[in-house]
Amino acid sequence: MATTTTKDAAARSAAWIAEDIAAAIAARRLPPGTRLREEALSRVYSVSRTKIRAALLSLSKDKLIEIVPDKGAFVSQPTESEARDIFAARRIIEAGLAREFVARAKPSDYKALERHLKSERQAVSRRDSKVRSQLLGDFHVLIAQVAGNRVLTEILQELIARSSLITMLYQSDQDAVCSSDEHAEFLDAARAGDAAKAVRLVVAHLHHVEDALQFAPGQDDGKKDLVAALLGA
Repeated sequence: MATTTTKDAAARSAAWIAEDIAAAIAARRLPPGTRLREEALSRVYSVSRTKIRAALLSLSKDKLIEIVPDKGAFVSQPTESEARDIFAARRIIEAGLAREFVARAKPSDYKALERHLKSERQAVSRRDSKVRSQLLGDFHVLIAQVAGNRVLTEILQELIARSSLITMLYQSDQDAVCSSDEHAEFLDAARAGDAAKAVRLVVAHLHHVEDALQFAPGQDDGKKDLVAALLGA
């Protein structure tokens, strides 16, 4: 989390504060379960608690934090069991969507997905875990949109929002590289019209992502202690 001076405090919008806290979560300086106290955050950013509440509400919409009535705001803490259930549901849904994608995709769809792959790889090379998790998840949403089932797309978007948080917290940089490579392999199979192979690849890909999750990530104790002190934990 950035330190804020009196000079620039007034310019800090709720959106900027939300982005700064999100970056701290993505960098694992605010580990899952950390309580985010409004009063302490107000002091850290030198802004009103009203602005802090707006930032926290934005973060809760992105599922990065959970606001518990009468208790406060906490960095989301997805469990291993929840992650397993989410990826199991995704495999069932995305196997069918992959087949539909092969049947429906047009050259323009492939061009759009190739551009998306470029953005993925750029985010992976920058080691920007927040952006890369969003982009890796968005690839699957784009596949669903081409497949054309709006109900399944909406369900998948919810599952991907939850799994993007999980991968942001528990996926290594190297595994993110593998994910992007597997997206490219899927596109190659789909472009060749091999629906059976495309289905196998997307199911295997989701298995690989799930199996590689590290549910006890190491923390930089110095950074963790600093953030805890700032938040009054």
